[in-house]
Amino acid sequence: MMNVDQLAEIASKIAPMFVLLDGQGNIGQVGPTLQKLRPDQDWTGKPFLEVFELRRPRSIGNMTGLLRTSGVKLHMQFRDEPQTGLKGVLAPLPGDMGAIVNLSFGISVLDAVRDYDLTSADFSATDLTIEMLYLVEAKSAAMEASRQLNLRLQGAKIAAEEQAFTDTLTGLKNRRAMDHILSRMINTGRDFSLMQVDLDFFKAVNDTMGHAAGDAVLQKVAGIMVDCTRSTDTVARVGGDEFVLIIDGLLDRSRLDSIANRLIEQLEVPIPFGGEMCRISASIGTALSPSGGGVDAARLLHEADVALYAAKRAGRACHFFFEPGMDNDDSDEADSPDVGLPVSSGNGDGLVKDAAQRTGG
Repeated sequence: MMNVDQLAEIASKIAPMFVLLDGQGNIGQVGPTLQKLRPDQDWTGKPFLEVFELRRPRSIGNMTGLLRTSGVKLHMQFRDEPQTGLKGVLAPLPGDMGAIVNLSFGISVLDAVRDYDLTSADFSATDLTIEMLYLVEAKSAAMEASRQLNLRLQGAKIAAEEQAFTDTLTGLKNRRAMDHILSRMINTGRDFSLMQVDLDFFKAVNDTMGHAAGDAVLQKVAGIMVDCTRSTDTVARVGGDEFVLIIDGLLDRSRLDSIANRLIEQLEVPIPFGGEMCRISASIGTALSPSGGGVDAARLLHEADVALYAAKRAGRACHFFFEPGMDNDDSDEADSPDVGLPVSSGNGDGLVKDAAQRTGG
């Protein structure tokens, strides 16, 4: 006949959470996984019902009562912390050898795996818990992959949106972004000023030195405009050599005139390219958002454009504010081609452009 030690050896392989009880209900041996749950505990000789609290059925108080539950599902938990919930079934052994109880975690298996750092090696090879752990691991991996994918998609979406609102040559905002920002500022009722900036003599740079020089000039111009404004302002390239500046919260004419004149002054500094110097300037027209509200974006852009062409007619390289009556002037002078040469040699020889007298707004 098989003795208790032989039974324990077999049970450890097929039911690693077993408990062997003697005839009095005391623990004789436990399986390796159960031992892992309480590694410092000496199980031998301890009454089963002192280690485990039987929650269902509740009326069991001794070994005789336990034996009557043969084949019935037992619900229990450890009496000490952590009070992990367990399921079990008892089977009496022949004669007075006692009984064997096979335990499992039931639905609390995930908590147990986390609390006790269990692996598949702690369960029987045929235990469905292993399959569930694999499924949980696969689900976790799938969720992590999904999270990473969502992050990449979100990043791609942000990048696409940023690209859709960015001028690829200069890195400035484009017309679409400018329209969006202008609409938002109008809807929130913020005070702001709108500057239309048109480069003078830029066409001559393109015609004389080629589009590579023109691109280099535009990139330099973009940097100057960003340097001359604040981080709260908006600088947008809305055409080939046309720019719009939205100056947030500023309606003071003297300060705006100072910004515009400083911008013109810095744009007139010759820009080197290919051993030669590109010389440009700028004309600027400014419109102010009305303090009483009722701002119309198209009207404001039109007013700034009218002021810009007043600056063109005044000789370029100057700044004008929009004034009522300006849009009644139908002069075509500003539409004449840029005059003068945009390029001089490195030693400064040669006429670059006609002198343009700056006129205050």
